[in-house]
Amino acid sequence: MCLAVPGKILSIQGDDPVLRSGKVSFGGIVKEINLAYVPEAKVDDYVLVHVGFALNVIDEEEAQLVFRYLKEMNELGELEEGEE
Repeated sequence: MCLAVPGKILSIQGDDPVLRSGKVSFGGIVKEINLAYVPEAKVDDYVLVHVGFALNVIDEEEAQLVFRYLKEMNELGELEEGEE
């Protein structure tokens, strides 16, 4: 099953909108994520991420709810296996 996982933007690099990326924390696991699809995103925003791309900005309450559901469903194994 393919899911988008919520994460919090910790930092942003790059001025080119296509190459813009950021460090995103998924409950303590930090990954480098492409932010090209969310040019409005800024540090401390929550985004939904699928295969390394942030797809949209969401509020913190929704992010926490989705993260809690994913933990309950045991769907975070793939994210943890890819830990850097």
